[in-house]
Amino acid sequence: MEYIVFDLEFNQGFDKTLNKTVSNERCPFEIIQIGAIKLDSNFNIIDTFNSYVRPEIYKNIHPFVGKMTGITLKNVVDAPSFAKVYKDFKKFISGKNPILCVWGTGDLKELYRNITYYDLPSKSLPKSYINIQHYASNYFENPAGKSIGLQNAIQILGLNQDKSYHDALNDAYYTAQVFMRIQNPSIVPDVYIYTTVKPSTVERYSKKVVDYDKLFQEFRKILNRDLSTEEEKIIDLAYKMGKTNQFLITPTKYKKR
Repeated sequence: MEYIVFDLEFNQGFDKTLNKTVSNERCPFEIIQIGAIKLDSNFNIIDTFNSYVRPEIYKNIHPFVGKMTGITLKNVVDAPSFAKVYKDFKKFISGKNPILCVWGTGDLKELYRNITYYDLPSKSLPKSYINIQHYASNYFENPAGKSIGLQNAIQILGLNQDKSYHDALNDAYYTAQVFMRIQNPSIVPDVYIYTTVKPSTVERYSKKVVDYDKLFQEFRKILNRDLSTEEEKIIDLAYKMGKTNQFLITPTKYKKR
């Protein structure tokens, strides 16, 4: 058994003219760095993975992202594509019954969403995962519904903080350090199931069009003859009026005597 503790850094779109964040609903958070720590069954670090990812959706670094992560355009402009980094990451993951470990399930969700956006295969990804943040929150007896932050967990444990936060590899390392110290037999993997969410704009703006050829053809079959232009207009009007539901009535309910 091997534990793959990984972390992601994301980028978003930014409109300088409007001074606001803009997002592609199919992939609002584009991965620009993947970092991971591999632990063996005895919780020893046996390997690491770290790579920037060249942005293809949001070509410039969002000001907030740059300030928080320290990632600049120079870091990512010549980096490999997501498809290439994902391929390398899968190779890194492959091993003895790998279990993905994350600080909160958000990174898992966005990993799958990026994979889906680029139409890449995800079947080979391990489905077993451990949400270390959840178990850490229980370990530190946080109030129900309140999750502990990674930096707070590190501080409470009194661990060395010689690495900067909001770097994918560093955060994966810190997460692994917490995992090593709180691990116990009660921590067992869950099964992650990614559910594709249809972007709301697709539903909001996709206009359904009536196939009049099929509609009129159906009436030709019923009447066993061709339709006049006037009859087609009446059918069209009746169809549209029926869709408004304005002529629906509530059936009268009779009480049994």
